[in-house]
Amino acid sequence: MLTLTELSTRTHKSLPLVTNTVGDLVQDGYVVESGLAPSTGGRRASTFLLNSQKKRFVVSVAMDQLTTQVVIYDLMMNRIKQPEILEFPLTEDSADLTKLVGFLKNYISGSGIAADEILGVGIGMPGFVNSKQGINYTFFKLKGSATLRGYLSKELGFHVYIDNDSSLIALAELKFGAGAGLKDVLVVNIGWGTGLGMIINGSIFRGHSGYAGEFSHIPLSDSNKLCSCGKRGCLEVDTSLLVLVERAKNEMAAGVSSKLEHLFKDISKLPGDHFLEAAQAGDPLAVSILSEAAFLIGKGLATLIHIMNPELIVLGGRGSIAGKILMAPVQHAINEFCIPRLAEQTTIAISTLNTSSELLGAAILVVENCEFA
Repeated sequence: MLTLTELSTRTHKSLPLVTNTVGDLVQDGYVVESGLAPSTGGRRASTFLLNSQKKRFVVSVAMDQLTTQVVIYDLMMNRIKQPEILEFPLTEDSADLTKLVGFLKNYISGSGIAADEILGVGIGMPGFVNSKQGINYTFFKLKGSATLRGYLSKELGFHVYIDNDSSLIALAELKFGAGAGLKDVLVVNIGWGTGLGMIINGSIFRGHSGYAGEFSHIPLSDSNKLCSCGKRGCLEVDTSLLVLVERAKNEMAAGVSSKLEHLFKDISKLPGDHFLEAAQAGDPLAVSILSEAAFLIGKGLATLIHIMNPELIVLGGRGSIAGKILMAPVQHAINEFCIPRLAEQTTIAISTLNTSSELLGAAILVVENCEFA
């Protein structure tokens, strides 16, 4: 329950705008009055909360380079249907979209929710995403003037909103995670790549063209490996989970003992997830490889601390499953490469949202952009 003043403060919107918006939502039945706030010496203010009886839902989709996950939330962010996962390696081939569309249609129809009760579909995805134009310039390059958002909206029959996965992970941290109530936060998306979402002055920062946060392509690697972007020396070539898995396989082939040898035989999970769980369980090989990667990430973050002076850095995304194992090498690198006066003003934290963060961010994307009806 929140008062209008509290809503104004939390949303960084003017009190008149919040008052008018809440009034409209009350009239439409999405928000209800819920008594009076405690007295502060003057007239007690009314409090408001979402109407749990108003049935509206959001379809939330989280894509990475290998899999796509979908779930349906209500407006209280409760999961209405268990998430489902599709093995769906991303490519530039737009023909693959038919597989994605079929998967999402089946999931939505299987929920039993009426179409007019769904506010829209929010999708987070890797790549250079222009959220305003609805275009992903890295994957799904459609012919002619068609946009990815337009195509998916037409095929699914709902309003579709897309954004970069790291930006949505940061949005989730801002609204529901470690970044709630803070102004300047960096959120590292540790996964098949190494992304970055930036919260500046309490809002997601996307840069001039919407592509800010390409952390993984900072040239910090000493190797001569070719990155997926076509350049050499990118941070990604030494920190991507795909690379770490290959390193582990090469080490085991050279005779190093690890429980990963057994885990990798289980194809019910992705090798990267096995690797993270092995590291969390203390497997020496996995811990060693992950620690080296985390140190490099910390070195990159030291540079960003000098530039951004953030209050908090959140280590999130799929890699946050490894938990505290990431903390020591990241903090070590920051201590080594960052000016102490700046380093001591920045807190490092592991995300508590874990693999839910992108799904939550995609849901928020819909709620913040849709028109309630």
